[in-house]
Amino acid sequence: MLFVAACLMSLAASAQVLEVVSMQQLPIAAQADMKVAGISPAGDYILLTTGSNQGLQRYDLESQALTTITDAAGAGYNVQVSNNGQEVVYRETTIDRNNLRQNKVVRLNMYNQRQNVVARNQRDMKHMTTSDNLTTVSIKDRLIVLTRNGLTTTLAPNGSHLSYIWPSVSPDGTKLCYYVCGVGCYVSNIDGTQARFIARDCRAAQWYDNNTLVAMADKDNGHFVTESAIVAYTLDGKQQVLTYKTMIAMFPYVANNAIVFSTDEGETYMLNVK
Repeated sequence: MLFVAACLMSLAASAQVLEVVSMQQLPIAAQADMKVAGISPAGDYILLTTGSNQGLQRYDLESQALTTITDAAGAGYNVQVSNNGQEVVYRETTIDRNNLRQNKVVRLNMYNQRQNVVARNQRDMKHMTTSDNLTTVSIKDRLIVLTRNGLTTTLAPNGSHLSYIWPSVSPDGTKLCYYVCGVGCYVSNIDGTQARFIARDCRAAQWYDNNTLVAMADKDNGHFVTESAIVAYTLDGKQQVLTYKTMIAMFPYVANNAIVFSTDEGETYMLNVK
């Protein structure tokens, strides 16, 4: 309790972007190989996976029930949740006879267990996200692939010689956030024009709203993470550290005024913000 109180005092003192209402560790048994993989749009359950993205579990915040969705390899990598929270879209990774990695994309209804294979034998399908207007964005061959209104376009807002990761579309579908490896986080128009720099230490960014990003600012020594904080950034240059400096907080997910994240020790935390 003293730790949480100290956290909240520190956060309140530096509040600039979001108001932190509370922070709590969720009653999930900490496992060093466990991390958060997503949260439902309503914020009523979260998704968990392993450090290697093996399998997917659902944790219900009200009942505290933990159920296994799948044990598939790769299932925890950039999971998508439907707007009504009933379905999840995940991938199953296999190695074919030619020793090539293949990804089968599966859509699962968690209430009736109906499963539908969305795509088969997809390679290099990384960081796929979907906004409300059915725009999808992913990474292929280090570049951004945008599909909108049935038309697919390859984007390289900062140049095709660079490598892009962690793309995401703003809730209103008008802006694109992405990270340029070795450079930092940018936000552009949805077509890749008018790119503007946000911050170098703004990794794995999630949209809180159309003008605010929540991301991790981490440091490592070449072998493991030594520092990491969850930070909120506005598109006009403001930023606010949301977690206490003694925590190694990583990979945030945002929904319904809540931010969930994992620590390096496999603990799961929730920030309630407004």
